[in-house]
Amino acid sequence: MSMIHIRRHEVAFFPQSARVIIRPFIPEETHRITTIIGRALALSDEEVSEQLGSVSKEFDSRHFDIESLLRGHYEKVRRHVFTQRPLSHDRELLIGALFSGEYALESAAIFNPSMVPHPNQEGIPEGALRFIMSLRATGEGHISSIEFRSGVIGPEGGISMDPVSRFVTVPEILPNPSYDKKRFTIKLSEMGFEDGHVAGVLEPLSENFTRSQLNGSVDAVLASSQPATRDLHRSLECIRWLADSNYELRFPEQLAMSERIIFPVSRNESDGIEDARFVRFTEEDGSVMYYATYTAYNGHAILPQLIETQDFLHFRILTLNGDAVQNKGMALFPRRIGGRFAMLSRQDDENLFIMFSESPHYWRDPQVILRPSEMWETVKIGNCGSPIETEAGWLVITHGVGPMRKYCIGAALLDLHDPTKVIGRLREPLLAPEGEEREGYVPNVVYSCGSLLHGGDLILPFAVSDRSSSIASIRLDELLHALRKS
Repeated sequence: MSMIHIRRHEVAFFPQSARVIIRPFIPEETHRITTIIGRALALSDEEVSEQLGSVSKEFDSRHFDIESLLRGHYEKVRRHVFTQRPLSHDRELLIGALFSGEYALESAAIFNPSMVPHPNQEGIPEGALRFIMSLRATGEGHISSIEFRSGVIGPEGGISMDPVSRFVTVPEILPNPSYDKKRFTIKLSEMGFEDGHVAGVLEPLSENFTRSQLNGSVDAVLASSQPATRDLHRSLECIRWLADSNYELRFPEQLAMSERIIFPVSRNESDGIEDARFVRFTEEDGSVMYYATYTAYNGHAILPQLIETQDFLHFRILTLNGDAVQNKGMALFPRRIGGRFAMLSRQDDENLFIMFSESPHYWRDPQVILRPSEMWETVKIGNCGSPIETEAGWLVITHGVGPMRKYCIGAALLDLHDPTKVIGRLREPLLAPEGEEREGYVPNVVYSCGSLLHGGDLILPFAVSDRSSSIASIRLDELLHALRKS
């Protein structure tokens, strides 16, 4: 667009292989586990001390608290230890190390960013804005996780990033999360489980119940239904799967933003947490919640899920309900419209839809608002994050796929009071891959998961060919003029 001036900032995010976590490295076969443990048990105390010292010397400096991690991995295989003699602390840690391995979170890519205002705006210059950026980090096996960065947009529009720590820490998984009975029941029904076994588990529970209460009810139904049938086992397994898919995480307050990592926890996201679209949502009473929609991937199927947080320390991970919860690219509007939540989506992997709901957790009845129009978006279109409110309307940053699977970023404008109405749309890309931006894991791609407004500029973080990320600024008045003109 010749009338729209784009400023590409000298800010870039490239994969850093040195940022590692420790993951379990446990064989599936029981005989291999016991064989490895047997070799560790055969060592003398002196050999154990020497070998553990070597591990500590090589890996201590790469992690905040390696001992607790090794201890946790020992606990995962403790039941396979075939001796009644108590083991020394060092021997347990060495066994833990034998079943551990480092994982480089972003060794392959760090991309698909979204950006929101930081909940803490203290101590920055007048006219500046502190922000949080989420990024999709991808490592070995193409497993994706969510990383964070923070920085400040200055009064004149310059961007400075906070230092990135070489340490990364996974959060504590809270052991006894709570659940909403109504949402839990709806999701089980959508999955085809409405039998008496499910009712027997859920009926004794209150409207908000904990995981321990759910486990107790499952155990009671199992104990009272002997001999257990195959259908009973299937129903109870589904209940446990759904409970595992809704969990809570908590980071220590002292961790820097770049040291926090959300790594896959549940089975439905075992192969990745993809493309989180964060939005700062303001309720009608002025309260604020940060939501993010993301795509959970288990290697076979995708499932849209929801993240809730108020402080980026405590996170709730939730399954979404409703027959419209499918495919990728769900993006929540930043406030209610006419008393209802609103969401952009792409149910058919081709067109852009909108839908409304009384709850952020339940979605149905999507309607198409944008179809591919220009050649650069002929294959399919989608959103690049949550809509942004302006006086002229809802600004939607889009992406389009055209010839040779080239991804470009565009824009559309929706009516402020009735966002089912499209009142403007760019005919040419706003941002297209140029020069070295074309080269990467997936060539010829620019893509974003969420922008923000500041000081008359649209601040647009974008990924470059599924490898790295950068940031651009665009004058809002120029963009809105082009959209109105179109």
